Amino acid sequence: MSRQQDEHGVVLTGYFSSSEARPAAGVSGGDDAECPVTSRKTCHYLQSRGKHVRGKSPCSHCGSQDSLDELPLDDYWKEVENIHQSGAGDAEQQEEVQLKVTDEGEREEAWLAEVGLATLIDGSASDPEDSLALLSTLTRTQAAAVEKRVETLKQTLRKKNKQHQVPDVRDIFKPPAAQAPKLEVEVLPARRTENVQGEVGSGVSRICENGGGTPAAGMPDSEINVEISFSEQALLYKEGPKGTEARAQSDVDDKLPNFKVSRDRTGVTKVGDLAAQDMKKVHRLALIEMTALFDTAGIDLKPQKALKLKVKESGLFGVPLSTLLEQDQKRQPGTKVPLILQRLISHIESEGLGTEGLLRIPGVATRVKAVCLELEAKFYDGMFAWETLKQHDAASVLKLFIRELPYPLLTVEYLNAFTSVLKLPTKKQQLQTLNLLVLLLPTSSRSPLKALLEFFRRVMDHKQQNKMTLNNIAVVMAPNIFMFKGFRSKVSELQEFSMATGMAHIVRLLIRYQDLLWTIPKFIMNQVRKQNTENQKKMSKDRAMKKLLKKMAYDREKSDKQEKNAAEECAQGLIRIQAPQFSKISMAVQLTDELQVADIVARFVKQESALQEKKEDFCLYEVGGNINERCLDKEAYMKNVIELNPSAEWVIKSVPY
Repeated sequence: MSRQQDEHGVVLTGYFSSSEARPAAGVSGGDDAECPVTSRKTCHYLQSRGKHVRGKSPCSHCGSQDSLDELPLDDYWKEVENIHQSGAGDAEQQEEVQLKVTDEGEREEAWLAEVGLATLIDGSASDPEDSLALLSTLTRTQAAAVEKRVETLKQTLRKKNKQHQVPDVRDIFKPPAAQAPKLEVEVLPARRTENVQGEVGSGVSRICENGGGTPAAGMPDSEINVEISFSEQALLYKEGPKGTEARAQSDVDDKLPNFKVSRDRTGVTKVGDLAAQDMKKVHRLALIEMTALFDTAGIDLKPQKALKLKVKESGLFGVPLSTLLEQDQKRQPGTKVPLILQRLISHIESEGLGTEGLLRIPGVATRVKAVCLELEAKFYDGMFAWETLKQHDAASVLKLFIRELPYPLLTVEYLNAFTSVLKLPTKKQQLQTLNLLVLLLPTSSRSPLKALLEFFRRVMDHKQQNKMTLNNIAVVMAPNIFMFKGFRSKVSELQEFSMATGMAHIVRLLIRYQDLLWTIPKFIMNQVRKQNTENQKKMSKDRAMKKLLKKMAYDREKSDKQEKNAAEECAQGLIRIQAPQFSKISMAVQLTDELQVADIVARFVKQESALQEKKEDFCLYEVGGNINERCLDKEAYMKNVIELNPSAEWVIKSVPY
């Protein structure tokens, strides 16, 4: 996207059934005759920008370099028109989603509550010790983000003349000496954000000394550094030598690089590998980090929330994802992706992903409506005749399912953040922010989004047959993912073009880098481990806990014996692996520098022919110590993982669906 387009930002819009809300269709005759979907002024604007929409085949870009300038936006407008036409004449109109931009004080208060720091504004809030543990792990940019919200809330409450005790920011990161944990990463005393930003060099040095890794400036351009806070890296970039920004900006509109996550011998942690207790900590840290990243770039996020909406409580279409998953889990426990979405994807794939124009060519509108009604009546009974469902009709039903959600797939809360990603100056920062946003999505949205992106990639793998490149898919799917009923905004045609380009580019990034986006950065994992360690220290000092431990003398003695045995085995270069699902429930494994997690799992599975027949997937879990539970990367080296968490137990279990 060019700098001129960035200045207008990405604007959200909505689609409506009434004709007055639709984009003006082109009229016959003249130059506009060949632009049947775009409005007359928009068409002239595209032509003035060098986008020659006349005579351009929708599939003419299948051999492109995936450049943003080559996005076939005529397909975007055609898809928007198809959406309008598919909704025309519906007897049942969904209630409009009324969005509210919260006032500044309410916004900051909600933010502090979501990141687990409500105790800073309400002394009676629960888990004050958790708050102290969280604060003790923050980097300088993260600390500055918290300080800024507390200070803003304090000023807002003063203006409203509320008798509300908000602590001085200078006191937030200075707990009493008796309670203050020894920090591994120094947190700067409270100060204005601009003062914090002036000390980036020493901050990154401290992080590198304590947390490992090298400064972002030393990383290859194609590698995403996950060992150092993204916002710290952004600060280093911002304060770096002149010319750095110019070099980065020149890459903004170029083809997408082959970015990859920097790996080390302890392996990568993916979404789904952690227990719920630790994922809650990840969510809080990701929100603080994302806010700090936008703060560093000078971007003011104004999150919105949806007012209460009367929605369907059963059925398939127009049902909130959380409600749909609840009813599906009663039929199939553990379901994370709605059954109807799974079935539509599997049907399209079984009929062949090589169908030309798949996702782009719409199905017959009357048939699609009839299919939706029939699915509502027969899907759960297993009576729907899938063999009669044509490929393009099935793709249209899938798109309709997404856009008929009463709340957008990317959620109301984070939609503004998704659309603000392209305001960040470099592709790396854009991807880092998308990574954090994926971590912030609720499971009810994140899992269906992942299923869709994986499906889009499989469609793209057949681009020679179906003529659907990454760009084609992104352009066609963008309005279905970002636009939803009831969310309207009056936009100029210039903004409308910027909106189309921005939405398509974000979807393009989501598809292209999905493997990268579904990982948990190592610096966040390190912060989670530090929080758990600090919480354990506090628990061990708790009198009630001591009394409880005295009543568990036998278990303690047993545990001490196990630890002693483990220490003896470790001294001999052995590690004890537990495998409760196997006939041999425990085994001592000899540690070597090159022993990987996959080698250990394979050694157990090889002995269990019955389990091999079931074709179950097994994983080695890290349990206890400074983590609750983590499924280990099979490419991780066991010796290095043990150094990360020497007090953990190591258990082989089947991976849940």
